[in-house]
Parts: sequence; C-alpha cells; structure tokens
Amino acid sequence: MWRPWGKSPTRVHDTSSPSSIFSCSSFKDIENLCSSDESTQSHQLVPAPKRTYVVFHRVRAANSLLRAWSTARPPALPEPETDAAKRHDQSPPVISIPGAEKRIVVYFTSLRVVRSTFEDCRAVRSILRGFRVSIDERDLSMDSSFLSELQQILGQRKLTLPRVFIGGRYVGGADEVRQLHEMGELKKFVEGLPAVEPGVCDTCGGICFVLCDDCNGSHKLYSEKGGFKSCTSCNENGLIRR
Repeated sequence: MWRPWGKSPTRVHDTSSPSSIFSCSSFKDIENLCSSDESTQSHQLVPAPKRTYVVFHRVRAANSLLRAWSTARPPALPEPETDAAKRHDQSPPVISIPGAEKRIVVYFTSLRVVRSTFEDCRAVRSILRGFRVSIDERDLSMDSSFLSELQQILGQRKLTLPRVFIGGRYVGGADEVRQLHEMGELKKFVEGLPAVEPGVCDTCGGICFVLCDDCNGSHKLYSEKGGFKSCTSCNENGLIRR
C-alpha cells in the first residue's frame, strides 16, 4: 500500500534557487544539505572587513579641522553693560552754583504779566521762607543780568520760573518744590543751612535793591562835554543790588 522509501528519487525545491533540483535517498542526506546551506548563508552574512586606513584618515581630518577652528576663533563680543551702568551713563549732569553752598538761591519774577508764573513764584518763596534759612532771591524783573546768568547755568534759552537751588545744587521748579514739600523731603534738603532771624531789612525792605546814588535811579549821567551817558554803577533800572 505504502510506497517504500528505498532509493526512489525525490524532487526537493530550494527556496534560494527555484531552478535547482536534486535528489536524495535518505534523511541523512537531507540533514547534510541543510547544514551546508546554513554554513553558506552564515558566510554570506559575515560583513567584509572594513578598511582601517579610511577610518584613520577621517579621524585625522576631523582633528585637523577642530584644531583650525580653535586657533581661528572670532573676536570676543563686548560684555553687555549692566542696568546700573546704563542708568549712571544716562543720568543728567549735576547742575550747581559755585559759592552758594550755605544758602538757597531762587530765580523768580515779581511782575504780574503772567498770572500763573507770578502765583508759582509767590508760592515757592512762601514755602522756602517758612524754613527760616538764608535765601538769595534773584528777581529777573529787577535785573536782566539774572536771566543771562540762569541761561548759562542751565544751558537753556527758554526758561520757566521759578528755579530753585538749595545748597548750591539745582532742585527744580515750582512742581518739584511742591512735591518735595508735600512728601516731607524738602526739609532734609535745607538741613544744615544757617538759620536767619525773622524780619525785614531796614535799608531795602526785603527787595534787595536800592536806588543808585550816582544817577538817583535814572541810569543816566550828564556832563557838559559829553552830554548824557549811561550810568555804569547801576543796572538798566537804576538800581544797585545789596
């Protein structure tokens, strides 16, 4: 019934080569063929030895490139300035009046031409007089030289009044003085200044100006040879500052 295993030829198809046909007579031959196929496949899977000299060449080229980068570095960028340094550089220069370290200097006007300016000047003078310290009041309406003096100190042509200097250092105008006074900081500015007794000067009446004795306030002098000429002892208003 069953066909004997003897030496009957059997066709076996090889997966690697479909056209290859062989015959085997026993299981032993099949085992030998399988072992030989595995050995050939293992030999085919083993990679070919790499060329070591190519690897060494690449490593050498990379080292030379890194060495070139290290020697040719770009110039270092300047370190950024700190906020404190920027604020120090951008801070405005200190404005001061030499020789006024022991008193308050106020540039103002007594004219009522501009009401708001006159009110600001009067309010600032009233605040500063309340501290009972030495105050040098410089009225621009009484002497025009004060205007050019203030323009030179502040470095500005167009000015608003009043302008206050305490201890020789510039403080500001009416808004700054009011704000410092409301915060209680203005008192710290005037500390250390010499105090003065309350009262009004009997000679000038607190105006700090008197009539010129040479021209009697006319700012004109007459001579028979030259006629009228300007008085050199007083200002354009015929006044002398005390």
